[in-house]
Amino acid sequence: MKDLSVRTLITAAALFFLTVSAMAQTPQLDPGEKLEKLQFPAVTMQLKGWTKFGNSHVYTLPVRAGQHVKISFATKSKFAFLAIFDLSKPDDEAFFGTDEDGTSYETTVKENTTWLLRPYYSKVSPRRGLGAPFSILIEPLAAAPQPQKPAEPERPSLFPKAPAKQ
Repeated sequence: MKDLSVRTLITAAALFFLTVSAMAQTPQLDPGEKLEKLQFPAVTMQLKGWTKFGNSHVYTLPVRAGQHVKISFATKSKFAFLAIFDLSKPDDEAFFGTDEDGTSYETTVKENTTWLLRPYYSKVSPRRGLGAPFSILIEPLAAAPQPQKPAEPERPSLFPKAPAKQ
């Protein structure tokens, strides 16, 4: 009897943790947003769209540890932005946003995860119009070269160097 209750408890805990990890990978969408699942591109990929409050596309991008990637955002509007979220993290904070961090993000991925790319039209800015066109460029890059250790500079010596042996 005790053995059965322990098994039940372990099974319930396993199901709970599986559900929590599945929820971490499922983005919360705003009403009217459409989710598009991407695959990490082998060559440069360009996404074009129109962002307006509640009626735009958001994208999931799976990334693997060691991949080197650059994501650039372009728009003619000063009220359209891109935010990138890590869906494996429990917090709702973007780790990159074009409103504060510039128009492109380049990194070498540290762990396997899924990113959410959310273009948005700012709600707090005074604006006219229904939205703005945008372009997102996803560029897989060659792995960043590892910095080589600089050769130690020659230190002054009282003794001359021995000639090279032949």
